[in-house]
Amino acid sequence: MRRYLVAGLLVWVPLGITIWVLHFLVTTLDQTLLLVPEGARPEALLGFHIPGLGVLLSFAILLVTGVVAANFLGQRLIRFWEGLLGRIPFVKSIYSSVKQVSDTVLSDQGNAFRKALLVEFPRPGCWTIAFMTGMPADAVARHLDGEHVSVYVPTTPNPTGGYFVMIPRANTRELDMSVDDALKYIISMGVVAPRPHVVRAPLGGAVAPGPAAVAHGVPPRN
Repeated sequence: MRRYLVAGLLVWVPLGITIWVLHFLVTTLDQTLLLVPEGARPEALLGFHIPGLGVLLSFAILLVTGVVAANFLGQRLIRFWEGLLGRIPFVKSIYSSVKQVSDTVLSDQGNAFRKALLVEFPRPGCWTIAFMTGMPADAVARHLDGEHVSVYVPTTPNPTGGYFVMIPRANTRELDMSVDDALKYIISMGVVAPRPHVVRAPLGGAVAPGPAAVAHGVPPRN
């Protein structure tokens, strides 16, 4: 009986969590229907609510905003809007900080969260997975000996919380692992092992095979 119960949990737990997350997302995005005049909502026109219509509306809003922001007139409107927000105390600091982070993370040219690294944390001899977020600012880098990199060390099982640290580049090991695989590995607390990967030498150095790669016959690369 215990074996059957565990087998049933293995089927329903991931399915139930997936349904719950999707329901939360759809319900949240459906709130965008509040932007539609009450007389034009499905409840008024059809007499019943259409689940998921807010998702389509959110997608349409994002698409139209992107099209407008990509042309000359839209960019002028955005600069005007940002200038207006920049004159409001407290709002200016919040908006500018969030915008800088989003521009850095979402930009195709940015390097933030593009590499998974193996670093010693919280003390020498203990290793964990971190994500490279960039290089230390000049005001900080001149106080550091040697070349350093900025990394984000997520906590588990909730990777939205973590630590920002600057460590010597020579003390990092770049992983031949996608960010998605690294996140799965972190969230599962090491239970969900990623595909065989290659552990590289310090950034910019020679490549050395990790234990999993050696087991699969992956030779070192330069």
